Amino acid sequence: MRILLCFGTRPEAIKMAPLYHALKKKVGLELKVCVTAQHREMLDQVLEFFEIVPDFDLNLMQANQSLNQLSARIINQVDEVLKIENPDWVLVHGDTTTSTLVALAAFHRGIKVGHIEAGLRTHNKQAPFPEELNRQLTSRIVDLHFAPTEKAVQNLLNEGISKDMIFNVGNTIVDALDWASNKISLGYQNTTIKQLKNQLNSLKKLVLVTGHRRENFGDGFIHLCEALVELSKRTDVEIIYPVHLNPKVQKPVNKLLGESQNIHLIAPVEYPVMIWLMQQATIIISDSGGIQEEAPSLKKVVLVTREVTERPEGVEKGFAVLVGTNKDKIISEAVKFLDDFKGFVNTVNPYGDGKTSERIKDVLLK
Repeated sequence: MRILLCFGTRPEAIKMAPLYHALKKKVGLELKVCVTAQHREMLDQVLEFFEIVPDFDLNLMQANQSLNQLSARIINQVDEVLKIENPDWVLVHGDTTTSTLVALAAFHRGIKVGHIEAGLRTHNKQAPFPEELNRQLTSRIVDLHFAPTEKAVQNLLNEGISKDMIFNVGNTIVDALDWASNKISLGYQNTTIKQLKNQLNSLKKLVLVTGHRRENFGDGFIHLCEALVELSKRTDVEIIYPVHLNPKVQKPVNKLLGESQNIHLIAPVEYPVMIWLMQQATIIISDSGGIQEEAPSLKKVVLVTREVTERPEGVEKGFAVLVGTNKDKIISEAVKFLDDFKGFVNTVNPYGDGKTSERIKDVLLK
């Protein structure tokens, strides 16, 4: 069997890495990796940490390119890879422009496609944009749907997809977290972690912040920053914010938070550094889907700066609270957890158990 893994962003790489290692160990299976590099620097950090060397690197990232420009370049260049490799299966992940356009290119060539992390929905095509529509379009194209939760399975069934093509396998992000934690425990060294240990005050409550969603550009990030300024006035709090490279994030964040006390604005960090920061944090404020999935394994709460989430399981279990970009709500929920949070006891991560990649491999082999 010939399998091509194709992905382009840092989150995709993290979630596809454990599947890569699971498939690589199978004798008689020919595995190739194609990266579009829809992200570049952040993608490369993950590839290095997870010890993945792509067979094809399309290097498609360009400054300020539109989604249409990126889409055209993906489908054109991936087609050349498909022509060369002619795999039996192409595996794509999640909700990116890469996943949808690669799936479409494979469909055009009559190649079967498996969708990892299938079935997530908000049913609002503007939130998240363009991810929600990417998910829905990809689901119409692919042949196998590897869903992370029962709710995701039900979403696909509600859309008329045959139950025989849907498999509830969990989320590979838990596999990745386990893999990374094991590597760190075996002595993995990182200079950034050493620097942060010296920079941060361990006696203060750490608030970890991330943000990158397009729907929050403009007023959303302004309101978030205003809330962070208020929280930073507490003497028992320290805030750290790895600022996304997008200029529409960089500009308001640096302008509004650059001079604030108790707020550390740093460059985007490598995957193991983010794990370490999440471990240290009292609360996390983020619009990231991946962090919503990782936090339960680390017993952390996430204030989700979005109006809707395609990951409702975390909200139901109390690991996530939807706060949008409402300044007052961000502050009030943050204060509640900073002042009176007893932690999570005997609560299982609803997104997976660390064995998802093996389940996907078994389905493909059958």
